[in-house]
Amino acid sequence: MKTMKQVLRLLAPYTPLAVLSLIFAALSVVFTLAIPVLAGQAIDLLVGPGQVDFSALGGSLLRIAFSAAALALVGWLLGVCNNRLAFCCVRDLRSRAFSKITDLPLSYLDAHPAGEIINRVIADAEQFSDGLLMGFTQLFTGLLTIAGTLIILFSRSVTAALAVVLVTPLSLFAAWFITRRTHRYFIAQTEARSTQTAVVDEMIGERKTVIAMGMERTAEAAFERSNQRLSRASLLATFYSSLTNPSTRFVNNVVYALACLSGALAVPGGALTVGGLSAMLAYATQYTKPFNEISGVVTELQNALVCADHIFALCDEQSRSADGTLVLEQARGEVELEDISFSYPGGKPLIERLSLAVRPGMHVAIVGPTGCGKTTLINLLMRFYDVDAGAIRVDGHDLRDLTRKSLRTSYGMVLQETWLAKATVRENIAMGRPDATEEEIICAAKSAHAHAFIRRLPRGYDTVIGEEGGTLSQGEKQLLCIARVMLCLPPMLILDEATSSIDTRTELKIQQAFAAMTEGRTSFIVAHRLSTIKHADLILVMKNGTVIELGTHKELLAARGFYYELYKAQFAK
Repeated sequence: MKTMKQVLRLLAPYTPLAVLSLIFAALSVVFTLAIPVLAGQAIDLLVGPGQVDFSALGGSLLRIAFSAAALALVGWLLGVCNNRLAFCCVRDLRSRAFSKITDLPLSYLDAHPAGEIINRVIADAEQFSDGLLMGFTQLFTGLLTIAGTLIILFSRSVTAALAVVLVTPLSLFAAWFITRRTHRYFIAQTEARSTQTAVVDEMIGERKTVIAMGMERTAEAAFERSNQRLSRASLLATFYSSLTNPSTRFVNNVVYALACLSGALAVPGGALTVGGLSAMLAYATQYTKPFNEISGVVTELQNALVCADHIFALCDEQSRSADGTLVLEQARGEVELEDISFSYPGGKPLIERLSLAVRPGMHVAIVGPTGCGKTTLINLLMRFYDVDAGAIRVDGHDLRDLTRKSLRTSYGMVLQETWLAKATVRENIAMGRPDATEEEIICAAKSAHAHAFIRRLPRGYDTVIGEEGGTLSQGEKQLLCIARVMLCLPPMLILDEATSSIDTRTELKIQQAFAAMTEGRTSFIVAHRLSTIKHADLILVMKNGTVIELGTHKELLAARGFYYELYKAQFAK
């Protein structure tokens, strides 16, 4: 019921189109019901030797032709309205779902496979569209046809009409009995489809790792398991839903036989003409046909509602915490962490009671073993996650009071994991500053030591980069990401293993460029290679989410603590 209410709210903006669709459906029923009457009249004009009324027959045939032409035109208009209605609704639903994805907290995206989310937005929406289209095309038309046919049947032969009506509940019971049991199979089918999409997305996204590790057979086995599960679920859903049509057809054939028998008995007594009998049999067929269609529609609607429920569940997910209202303009770069604590949903505490004061222009390095909380700290600084306790302030303002956009535009990030859009090299570099001039883009590329390899590309800066960077090496992709930040030059910088994929010679040049770029800017540098942070103003040594040592490179070496052990292990001969 909740899903149905959401579907009706989705249809609300298109009420005029829905009303127009219902009008065309009603007109199509009128013309459909008129044709058997006109055909019966034409047959009566032909009955009896030497009694054919050709003049009246010609007029009757013209009326039949007009009704058939009008029915075709109305049917076409009905299809246009229904297609537009269904596709507009699904377009809005997909837009709403995609908008929701951009507003979801990272905790949700981290907990759900990308393939599952993609399946909801693409495949489930398509299934919902098909069910909605069929519902509008056949459901209302079928119901009107049934009502109109019953009225005509009772007006012509009460006995035949009663025979039809009394047997009809068997058809409805058969359809209800079967569709009631198919619902769970459609749910299983939708879930299996989502799982398979997630498997395919993961295997394609990590194809290089799969091939490098020789895991092709394992990947095939994982896909085969998901494929078998989807196959079983689809087979059960299709099998049980397909029982509806033959079951209702059997009952409908019984209805037709009873109508034939009662009508045939009425003709000798003069209660019915031959043409009237022909029309009545046509109406008996028209009366039973919508039951077959409606039973199929009900099955499709069940599948559509299950898919809609998946999409609505995504749209109803809790959004990330409220955005602040204060706009951070021309940030000085003063950052303060006041007694902060954080843990991922369902996980153990990661950062506990951490405090730190960073003055404008300071270079802060963050080091420590894997899983100690370095990247988590960066996520908190960018407000990808909110702290559980304490507060993080920039220029004296709590992050929760600032708009996310103004906060994040005040930071420049170069991460170990690169991301490039499917666009030209120029557009990728200018992503943070679309209004940048050609000279500024080239200057940023030169500063990042990317200009040389860009010139070697087939079309230079106009070369379109494929998905995930296409054929560019990991180092080249990272240089483009560095050029992107160098073009923007925000007041604060975050470098998370920014030179991890770059050769040593180029890294020395990049370090020089970074030194010029970070001059006077607050910088947070996550590094595993301790040689790159010797000149940092402050080094945080983290372990198990806690800062265990704090100081400059020389001070920490002199203290001979955990940092000393890390440094010694890294440079041991």
